[in-house]
Amino acid sequence: MTEKNSIAQECYDIFAESTSLYHETDNVDTPCPNPFPEESIEQTLFSKNWVDAVQWHLEDIIRDPEIDPVAALALKRRIDRSNQVRTDMVEELDTYFRTKYADVAAQENATINTESPAWALDRLSILALKIYHMQAEVDREDATEEHRQRCAAKLAVLTEQRADLISAIDQLLEDIAAGRKYMKVYRQMKMYNDPATNPVLYGAKAGK
Repeated sequence: MTEKNSIAQECYDIFAESTSLYHETDNVDTPCPNPFPEESIEQTLFSKNWVDAVQWHLEDIIRDPEIDPVAALALKRRIDRSNQVRTDMVEELDTYFRTKYADVAAQENATINTESPAWALDRLSILALKIYHMQAEVDREDATEEHRQRCAAKLAVLTEQRADLISAIDQLLEDIAAGRKYMKVYRQMKMYNDPATNPVLYGAKAGK
């Protein structure tokens, strides 16, 4: 990430690259062909969006009214695992930003934001997928003109939202860098994934 350009725009460009590359095969089982160096922030951003793209399509598949119930259960568990991976990646990104700005002294009247930089980037990654798929609907040759126009109107809103979100993320990072805001990394505590806190899981264990 460079300091001269918009950090959020650079992140979005990586998300868009990943989204486009995923759709070259449009297969949820295609391995992620990450082009960035290992352990770089860019690698994490690319992988994050790839996971989001795969999950987007898993969510489409599981809504098939004709899906086999056994297959649906397996798919639901895959989506659960994917959600945990996504959360872990967001926390990895937040750790990056927390380390990056660790030496910044917060001003006396500094405030904390309602969401961390990485969770805002999570929304930006999903927005890249929304824009890609809405553009595909606008371009659908088998769709009615009414459908394409309706999707074009939605695409315009998504494009405006992208500009606003990029601006807001950059402003947040500038505020953190200047000490006007400070950040904390709160680890997500998904109780339903933990056998010690999900009563169905620890109840089943106790009943054996």
